[in-house]
Amino acid sequence: MSTFGSTSVIFDLDGTLVDSEPNYFEAGRRTLAGQGVTDFTWAEHERYVGISTQETIALWKERYGLTAPLDTLLAEKNRRYLELARASTPVYPEMRTFVELLAAAGVPMAVASGSSPEAIDAILAGTGLASRFTTVVSADEVAHGKPAPDVFLEAARRLGAAAADCVVLEDAAPGAAAAHAAGMRCVAVPYVTAQADDPAFARADLLLRGGQAEFTARAAYDWLSRTVSPTSGGRA
Repeated sequence: MSTFGSTSVIFDLDGTLVDSEPNYFEAGRRTLAGQGVTDFTWAEHERYVGISTQETIALWKERYGLTAPLDTLLAEKNRRYLELARASTPVYPEMRTFVELLAAAGVPMAVASGSSPEAIDAILAGTGLASRFTTVVSADEVAHGKPAPDVFLEAARRLGAAAADCVVLEDAAPGAAAAHAAGMRCVAVPYVTAQADDPAFARADLLLRGGQAEFTARAAYDWLSRTVSPTSGGRA
């Protein structure tokens, strides 16, 4: 057992561990442009932060009246995204440090993401994080994406952890809502800081309104050490 008792930590990937949203935006912009939608903006993209790629495409079909099949659009967006992701996906330095601190303490960790399995694997391999995350769950593998709790509950199941012993790191409101629905504690680091007042973030156990600019590995590690019991894994 780790120095944090039975605590496990589950990370969202995009916008939490890595700054992949610019790649998702560009992949989406190019995909929509191919369908004749040429005015897709970053502000539009922010509407879909935290929602799985498949659900995003479904919403686009409705919003923009796209006639191409969902599977076709999904494959195109994933293909474009993978090209961009493999070329460059930066890890947030403080998040990498936090992962290393948790690994040194023996804390079990998982990634639970709305991205496709291929995208998750490509990013973890390309960033050198794959060795730290042998437990990975994609929303494609569960019935419902965030804000449903499915992806986090499946991550806990694969870790062999009780939901109450899990702490989720999330950057988006749907993810924070999913963590709450799963009965897990949540550290919220909003990617879009203007959304920090979203009611879903109000349920987080630790909300860093300034997003990644406010997050430090040591502060998060110290918070975790104060809120869990080394013997039971529950709240101190």
